[in-house]
Amino acid sequence: MTARTVRPIRGTAAAALATVLALTAAACSDPGGSGSGGSAARDSLVVGIAYEPDTLSPLLGYGKDGNSKVFDGLLAFDADMRLKPALAVALPEVSADGLTYTYKLRKGVTFSDGEPFGAKDVVFTYRTILDKRTNNPSKTELDALKDVKAVGDDTVVFTLKYPYAAFAQRTVLAIAPQHVAARQDVNSGPFTTKPVGTGPYVLTGWSKGEKLTFKANPRYWGGEPKVKKLTMAVVKDDDVRATRLRSGDLDGAILPPNLAKGFKNDPGKKTYAATTYDYRTVTLPTHNKVTGDTAVRRALDLAVDRRAMVDKILEGAGKPAYGPVPTSSEWFAKGTERRHDLAAAEKILDDAGWKPGPDGVRVRNGVRAAFPLWYPSGDKLRQDHALAYASDAKKAGIEIATQAGTWEVIEPRMKHDAVLAGGGSPGDPDFDQYLLLKSDLAGDGFNNMAWYANPAVDKALEDGRMTNDKAARKAAYDTVQRELVKNPGYTFLTHIDHLYVVSDRWDGLSTQVEPHDHGLAAGPWWNVEDWTPKGAAK
Repeated sequence: MTARTVRPIRGTAAAALATVLALTAAACSDPGGSGSGGSAARDSLVVGIAYEPDTLSPLLGYGKDGNSKVFDGLLAFDADMRLKPALAVALPEVSADGLTYTYKLRKGVTFSDGEPFGAKDVVFTYRTILDKRTNNPSKTELDALKDVKAVGDDTVVFTLKYPYAAFAQRTVLAIAPQHVAARQDVNSGPFTTKPVGTGPYVLTGWSKGEKLTFKANPRYWGGEPKVKKLTMAVVKDDDVRATRLRSGDLDGAILPPNLAKGFKNDPGKKTYAATTYDYRTVTLPTHNKVTGDTAVRRALDLAVDRRAMVDKILEGAGKPAYGPVPTSSEWFAKGTERRHDLAAAEKILDDAGWKPGPDGVRVRNGVRAAFPLWYPSGDKLRQDHALAYASDAKKAGIEIATQAGTWEVIEPRMKHDAVLAGGGSPGDPDFDQYLLLKSDLAGDGFNNMAWYANPAVDKALEDGRMTNDKAARKAAYDTVQRELVKNPGYTFLTHIDHLYVVSDRWDGLSTQVEPHDHGLAAGPWWNVEDWTPKGAAK
C-alpha cells in the first residue's frame, strides 16, 4: 500500500514509495532517452512503475528488503525466497543461544566509485540506522540489535538483545559506504539522491516524478550485467502505463488484471504472474466516531464480499484476505476466515444501537453511520476496491463516500478518515504485523494507520518477536489473528497477485513471491543483472 519503500502500508508499489504525479505519454515520450523506449537497443530496458522512492539512501530505508539494484546486503533472496550470500561469503554462523550472528565478508568488492568495501561499512550502516537522529521509519525492525562490531576488515559480529528468529532476513538490508555517507547530513545530504553502492547498477539520473536511469556497474563483483541501461519510468496511472507499453514506449510494466489481459494475444510480449503478500485493506481509524466503534468494524468485516472482489475486480488473480497473513501461509491461523454474512452484520449493528434512519443510513445518538474513504488518484485497483466496499457497506446501512486524492491530501486526514491502503511482506510474520498493529506506533508515519490499540495484540506481537521457538511464535501470531476477528482495526479485502507484461526480448526472467512494494525492488526485473538478450552468445 505504501507509496514509499520504507513505509509498508501506503500506496501501490515500489517499496515503501513516494507520491508522484501521473505522467501522460506526451509528457515523457522518451523515458530511456533512446527513441522508442528501451526497444531501440538490445541491451537497454525501460519499464513502467507506479511510484518512486522518497530516497535512495539505505540509511533512510531504501533497499531494506533487498533488490535495490544500486546496493547489496550481506545476504540476498534467491528465486525461491531462500537466503543466499551476497556481500557475505556464506550464511551467518549463529550462536547456540541465538544472540550472536557472525558474517565473513566477500573480499575484493568495491563501491561504484572504486573505493573498497569492508566491515567498517557494515558497522556504519547499522549503527547509523539505529541512531535516534536518523529519520528511518523502519528502524524498529532492528529493535533486537544490541551491537554490531567489526573484527578486522572481513568479519562482522552482531549481538542481539533477544533471540530474534528473523534476524538473518533483516541482513538483506543494503549497505552504505562510510567514506561517502559519513561526511554529510544523513537525512538531507546529497547521498539521499546520488547514491554510491556495490550493486549491479549505478544511478545516472533521477528526474523526480518522471524517471530513474541506471547503467551497468563495470566494477560489480558479480560481473557486469548484459542489460547495460535500465530506466524506471514513473507512471502512476494504470491506463497510461498500458498505453505506453502498447505504443512501444515501455518494454515492460506492472498492470492490473483487466489491462494485462489486453496483451494476451500480443506475440511480442509475455505476461508474468507473481504470487504475493500484497493486501488491500481499509483503515478504520479509532478517532472517528463511526469507525472507532468496534461494532461497526465487526459488522463491516462480515458485510464485505471478499470473494466477489477477487472474482470481479482481480479476475481471479488473488485471494480473499482476512488479515496481513495470506491464507496459503503456514503462519495463517485456520478458522479466522470471515464469511460474507449481511444478516449477521445487520444484527451486530442493531444490537449496538445503530438503527436505520429515514434514508436507510443507520444512526446512533445523533451520529450517522457515515464516513469518507480515500484512495490514491489514478490507482484503478484501489478505486474498484473502494467502490465495492462502499456498495457492500451500504447494504448494511453504512454510508461511505469514496474520494480520490494525492498522498499529500490524504496523509493529514488519516487519523480520522478511512484509507484504502496496502501492505505485505513475505517471510517472517513479524515483518507485517508489528508495524501494522503495535499501539505505540500509531501515528508514526504510515505505521498503524488505524491507530489500533489492543493490549492482547501488543503482548502477542512482543511474544512472537522475542523467541526463536517456532511453536511459541505460531501461538503468538495465532492470537493476533484471532484478536482481529473480535476487534478488527482494518477490513482486509484481498491479497493481490502482481501481473507484469514484458517485451519478449530477453532470457532469464522469473518472479519471486513479492511484497506489497514493487517496481524498483521487485517484478520480473528483480534479477535483471542476470538477463541476456535472446539469441546472444552464452
